[in-house]
Amino acid sequence: MAGKKSCDRLELREARPADLPEVLALLRQADLPAAGVAEAFSQFYVADNQGTLVGAAGLEVYGASVLLRSVVVGDDWRGTGVGRSLIDHALDQARQHGIADVFLLTTTAEHYFPRFGFACVTRDSVTGDVKSSVEFQGACPASAVVMRKSLTGAGA
Repeated sequence: MAGKKSCDRLELREARPADLPEVLALLRQADLPAAGVAEAFSQFYVADNQGTLVGAAGLEVYGASVLLRSVVVGDDWRGTGVGRSLIDHALDQARQHGIADVFLLTTTAEHYFPRFGFACVTRDSVTGDVKSSVEFQGACPASAVVMRKSLTGAGA
């Protein structure tokens, strides 16, 4: 297929400080909030295609819970598996660090995340520390769907 991108040369890696402007540009293009990204950037992962960032995902750690945030894939790379790879990688990193629960907020992808084991939850069920995040405090609208995935027990 002409124009179809290939993940053959895609590298998933920890974000470097120099990657921040490209990640912010991806977020702007996707109309996703950038508030708090710079502060949490040490826990971001990027998809790098021969020196060009084509996707990113971040984790904000709050004790035994994390907020999965800023999952973004460049327009030309959507539908190629980049998003899946980034989310799987971020969840693996959370598991390796003993995280029990992963939360996220979304206004557009509530039908995408259940394939990774996320389910809709109420805002009241979110741990207090995660509620203190920039995203919960206003970067994401109050209408955003809250989702949770347990990394412990059956189905983790």
